[in-house]
Amino acid sequence: MRVAVLGMGNMGRALARRVLEAGHEVRLWNRTPGRAGEVLEAGGLEVDSPGAAAEGADVVLVSLRDDRAVRDAVLASDLPDRLGDATLVDTSTVSPETSRAEAEAMPGRRMVAAPVLGAPAAVRSGRATYVLGGPRALVDALEPLWSALGDRRRWWSEDPGVATSLKLLSNFLLMGGLALLAEAVATGQGVGLDRGLLRDFLQDSPMVPVGLENRVDDLLDGDHDGWFAARLGAKDVGLVRRLAATVGLQLPLAELVEQRYQALEGLGLGAADIGAVVELLRRPG
Repeated sequence: MRVAVLGMGNMGRALARRVLEAGHEVRLWNRTPGRAGEVLEAGGLEVDSPGAAAEGADVVLVSLRDDRAVRDAVLASDLPDRLGDATLVDTSTVSPETSRAEAEAMPGRRMVAAPVLGAPAAVRSGRATYVLGGPRALVDALEPLWSALGDRRRWWSEDPGVATSLKLLSNFLLMGGLALLAEAVATGQGVGLDRGLLRDFLQDSPMVPVGLENRVDDLLDGDHDGWFAARLGAKDVGLVRRLAATVGLQLPLAELVEQRYQALEGLGLGAADIGAVVELLRRPG
């Protein structure tokens, strides 16, 4: 397949490498040139616009940081006019409104939302899970792409906004759970519990979700040099709050969780991994 990849952040690079390693052709675009070195070395070809990347492609994979970036690269560019018979597959974490706007703008509504559950390392190893929304016939026709990315995927709805809504809920559970776990870790350390004992207890506890077990070490004494920036986590929780507001719901816990991750900017940790939320307890004020 001829695959275009828009966005060379951590996730975009992982997706591009995975597709290349499966033997497909990859063209890539990034708003800021110079971030695609490893993908270029692996055989990718860099182009200068989203439309140029889409020209002649079978699939256009999108991996961008937020709604504005997606709308600029996909909806405010000439990409829809140059998409041809290709399908747009957006893996970004965005609002359901943006996903639906993308579908509306693509010729024949050839758009699939495919947000990712898992880190870039999970994408590279084929262990990531893809939450799919969009026309089932389009999803089925993309079997070569899914085979390249891994076998963990599930189609949920013809509406791509359903997939992005589910992804937002998943990220909210992650962000809220991590903030709570950080308070438990800080309290345990504060009262003098041995690090190894605390680590073993938390990783063995049924009260710690599987999705948080791999963050215990970072909370205990890590450098928070991960891939999921705290400011992006705050953005995702804000999207959940706005989604709830569309049906008249206020989410007081979500508001507090969003504020916790936003507060990391004041410590100079907005770009650090979300595990840095524990530093708000270690560096009060």
